Amino acid sequence: WNYDIKPSARHTVKVTAGRIIPALATTTAMVCGLVDIEFCKLVLGLQSQGSDKFLNSNINLAAGSGNFTTFAPDPPVPISTGLESPQPKSFTSWDKIEISCKANELSVEQLAQYVSRTFGVSVDRIFLHGDTEDKAIFNEMDKSKLDWAIDFAEDGKVSVSDGVFTQWPQVRMAVQMLGRLPPTSGQRAIFKSQVEKVKVALDQTKESFMKKFTGKVSDAYHQVYRPLEEGEKQDYFDSVFEARDYVTFGIDCHTQSKEDITLPPIKYIFSHTKK
Repeated sequence: WNYDIKPSARHTVKVTAGRIIPALATTTAMVCGLVDIEFCKLVLGLQSQGSDKFLNSNINLAAGSGNFTTFAPDPPVPISTGLESPQPKSFTSWDKIEISCKANELSVEQLAQYVSRTFGVSVDRIFLHGDTEDKAIFNEMDKSKLDWAIDFAEDGKVSVSDGVFTQWPQVRMAVQMLGRLPPTSGQRAIFKSQVEKVKVALDQTKESFMKKFTGKVSDAYHQVYRPLEEGEKQDYFDSVFEARDYVTFGIDCHTQSKEDITLPPIKYIFSHTKK
């Protein structure tokens, strides 16, 4: 039912399955063998000797001619970074920025600083490479919240950073009313309570960000991307996390002139610690 396959009679299923067996024993088996040969080349480290050591293959068993050809793969398509020399102007889908931190793991802050310093860019987001959800171990917009403030003056008025209103728009009216109502008004306590709740939420947001920002990269990844619901997804995440000592991250960044920059993914290698 996972694939929405319609129920069929038993003899129909047997006929379909009977056709699959010859396919598995011929084309599928041959293709898997060819793929395994290329994997063996990777295990032997032949990638360091150039792409000419690897081959694409073309087979046609249906023709019955035994036609089997091999040819060198097309060169990878270059992807422009948008950077100028001496920074790399392009890369391919095979390239990665490898950062090994087995001796001393970086914090999220140090990782962002490393990318910024190495490539001369401003980092906007650091996220799991290939992930399509709006998650990130670092987001510059979250960092900007550290500058937000809510302050109560002695005369009872409140000063609030503009950014606070974008996150908590409901507090705008409460701030306006505190500026209009006289100190003796009994309604002030209601509006002051609303602002104080937002102030507590802002302080908690700052604390949560700083804990992740100054903590280890692997801890931030585990915190952000581990599924919340218990079950198979969480168990699968834990098993992969425990068995793998690296994470691949994507980077959103820009130059001082606000031009978007495209960097290769980062393969971040760390010394694994069980959770």
